Amino acid sequence: MHRDRAHYVARRTAAALLMVVVALTLNFVLFRALPGDASASFGAVPEATPQMREQLRRDFGLSDPMPTQFVKYVEQLGHGNLGISVVDRQPVTGRLGDALKNTIPLALGATLLAIMFGLLTGTLAAWRQGGVTDPGMTGVALTLNAMPVQWVGLVLIVGFSSWFASGGMHDPFLVDVGAWARFTDYLRHLVLPMTTLALSLFGSFHVIVRSAVLETLGEDYVLTARAKGLSTARILRRYALRNALLPTATLIALTLGFVVGGAVLTETVFSWPGVGRAVYDAVTHRDFPMLQGAFLVLTLSVVLFTYLADLLYLVLDPRVAAS
Repeated sequence: MHRDRAHYVARRTAAALLMVVVALTLNFVLFRALPGDASASFGAVPEATPQMREQLRRDFGLSDPMPTQFVKYVEQLGHGNLGISVVDRQPVTGRLGDALKNTIPLALGATLLAIMFGLLTGTLAAWRQGGVTDPGMTGVALTLNAMPVQWVGLVLIVGFSSWFASGGMHDPFLVDVGAWARFTDYLRHLVLPMTTLALSLFGSFHVIVRSAVLETLGEDYVLTARAKGLSTARILRRYALRNALLPTATLIALTLGFVVGGAVLTETVFSWPGVGRAVYDAVTHRDFPMLQGAFLVLTLSVVLFTYLADLLYLVLDPRVAAS
């Protein structure tokens, strides 16, 4: 059994490392296959001369042969250097690090809200299958899942901007105040984007939990537990929810991977200075180094959380080691 677990971990680790290598290579190739390069950011500047553009290409190493660029790219990644932004000539690593610090609270808070409500409503809908509760909750979840996240954000701004802030992270006019006032101001700015993102994620968790609980409730051991007179709460807690954790764990990992990489539309609508807003600004200004770094963060976060989900699967259900 221990040997099977070791082989399982080794296989998953090798697969994750292979995905990292593929992601690094594709991230390098795709951005150099796009029309134009970093010097294209000077296209809208009337004073930009061909000499200025060529100098910029040399500064960013774009005049070197492709294999040389790739070797330098890998070497710089080994030192934690993702390049220099075309816009402000600041290191991409530092800018993405600051943006990631702003995205993580938003992503984690929204994901936790979606998980809690998804577990609650999904379990209740499965238990009340055939009644009014199931189609009502599932219909709401599917509707929210189908709505464009930017539209949900705009609706929340129209409906609740008088109670909560609708843009940025802080009030720029809030000066010379204490730590508590700054914290409450931060929460006022966080509520609407977090709620928007949570509503967009809620539908997926509801559907997955409902399907897993329904499958479990049809098993023979659940029917036996009912025949023994076990309470509904005990059956749901001891049997249904425990088995529903397996597919939910995978969904949580994938969700965190994508959301931490940047909720582009949500952060853009609410002017939240996270990774998603950084990607939007980089696209607008054709900041290829920033885009390349952001997409690398997105890809690696998905690979990391998927790998952690595989390991969590081993803990929740040791039988996967033998598969």
